[in-house]
Amino acid sequence: MAGRESGVRAEPEPVVVELREDGRRGVLRTETLLVLALSLGASGVSALISFLGSLTKPGGLKDQAATLNGSYAPGRPWLDLAWQLFGIASALVPVLLVAHLLTREGAPGLRVLGFDLTRPWRDLGRGALVAAGIGSAGLAFYLGAQAAGFNLTVVPEALPDVWWKFPVLILSAVQNSVVEEVIVLAYLLRRLDQLGWSPTGALVASSVLRGSYHLYQGIGGFIGNMVMGAVFVVAYRRWGRVGPLVVAHALLDIVAFGGYALLAGKVGWLPTP
Repeated sequence: MAGRESGVRAEPEPVVVELREDGRRGVLRTETLLVLALSLGASGVSALISFLGSLTKPGGLKDQAATLNGSYAPGRPWLDLAWQLFGIASALVPVLLVAHLLTREGAPGLRVLGFDLTRPWRDLGRGALVAAGIGSAGLAFYLGAQAAGFNLTVVPEALPDVWWKFPVLILSAVQNSVVEEVIVLAYLLRRLDQLGWSPTGALVASSVLRGSYHLYQGIGGFIGNMVMGAVFVVAYRRWGRVGPLVVAHALLDIVAFGGYALLAGKVGWLPTP
């Protein structure tokens, strides 16, 4: 029939765009800022606003409380549980985004950061040692900062006494550790290295960012977590794996959350609201 083409229609040729080095850096810079804006960078801004609110509120910082794990639906345990699990799951989405971006880069996802199960016992052992060292020093620093009025009274948990309390606290601790160490430690250092930052500059950036989203706890929370961030950067550079630092952070939070739940109001040295 006139006007009808015969044969197989040709597929369009794929378009391949090769970026120059400055263009590639621009893409990586934008990607990094977007990942941070969707995760802990936004938390840093929120923490700053919260801290300014605490500073301008009548009374000292130690007379105010910062609750880490509270109830979303008081008096309705099943609805509360649903909100708790939703919050934990949704907070992990930026980590999945990082895994996707690394895969598109040609890297083997989070394995390139050392977040896998290839060395579980070594990661567990190193993580436990780091947690033991930082945990004791961190607790002493917090108690001193709170007593001096530089920190709010941190309430690690204020959940109702229901059956899912401790499982949710453990899941929350693991979620915190995965999000923070994968994004603020391993992913950020990788991108800053690719962008040509010096090791010292990258260490400062990662550590200050870690401190910033803990600023809602007060000056002590900011300084203590910034120092912890610097230690974690050094350890990550040495080991080339983020797995041990995820373990360390998870253990620190599990002990903090669970310990407060068991000891609050029963020992005199632990500050409570």
